[in-house]
Amino acid sequence: SLSLLDTNLPAEAETELRSFIAKRLTKGALFEGMGNVVSVGLSIPENKVGCYYCRFQQENLLEVATLESDISAPEYVVCFLGGSEKEDTFRLELDKYIQSLKVKLDLEQKTLETYVEPYLRSWFEDAVCPIQRVVQLFQEKLAALLHAALSYTPVEVKNADERTEKDICRFVAAASLQGLVQEGTMTSLCIAMTEEQHKSMIIDCSGPQPQLHNAGSNRFCEDWMHAFLNGAEGGNPFLFRQILENFKLKAIQDINNLKRFIRQAEMNHYALFKCYMFLKNCGSGDILLKIVKVEHAEMPEARNVVTVLEEFMRE
Repeated sequence: SLSLLDTNLPAEAETELRSFIAKRLTKGALFEGMGNVVSVGLSIPENKVGCYYCRFQQENLLEVATLESDISAPEYVVCFLGGSEKEDTFRLELDKYIQSLKVKLDLEQKTLETYVEPYLRSWFEDAVCPIQRVVQLFQEKLAALLHAALSYTPVEVKNADERTEKDICRFVAAASLQGLVQEGTMTSLCIAMTEEQHKSMIIDCSGPQPQLHNAGSNRFCEDWMHAFLNGAEGGNPFLFRQILENFKLKAIQDINNLKRFIRQAEMNHYALFKCYMFLKNCGSGDILLKIVKVEHAEMPEARNVVTVLEEFMRE
């Protein structure tokens, strides 16, 4: 059975949503801590809305429940409703949002009113809008932030309020290729970038516009910065997330193309020239070369090709 803890839906729509969630629970379609996004028909002006829902247990009672099996930790289902199923692009962020709620949830009325209800009301601002806020704050300087994320350059934020600092860190994490390149490669890249530069990129937020120190950029990041700024006219946070995913997808495609050319160049001098032309024209040759250098460190033939390419690029 489901009992209502808090909602801002009209009574009829709330009953419909509860019925929908109850059916999902009966089918065993809700896994603890893992959210889902579906389209739901409700008696509200929008009629069909995107619904993120997630089942979870209260964190601080889990240990009690395992020690004394007759006491069961209370379970909850949280639902966030938006304009469409585009919430799916923010599913990981919303899952993290629920994790933070788990730790602090307490059924006492005081805690419910002072922490839980405001926390639930601000889900859209806190989990969906950070990328949009960073684009609006950085404007043309966004290219440097994209470059730092792509090249695994450490980023330090100074003189920023808590929300702005969190927004920037989330943006860099979301724009990096974490999870898309091998974990060992990523660790080696982080070490290589730190050793090479001896410096982080510093973002000073003391003025109306952030000031950047030790910032880098390239044509690839500048082109994508323009894509973000063009998208800013509509002010749709889901569009920004889609642009960010496309940015990462293009970077991965370029890395895979370069790897393919390097394999061919091990046996073919013309393919070596193709490698060089690709690096020159892709707009992100500085970063791609560093990534493949780390990945091919243990492969003598490929390493030789990368060394030659580095010399060409320097010249």
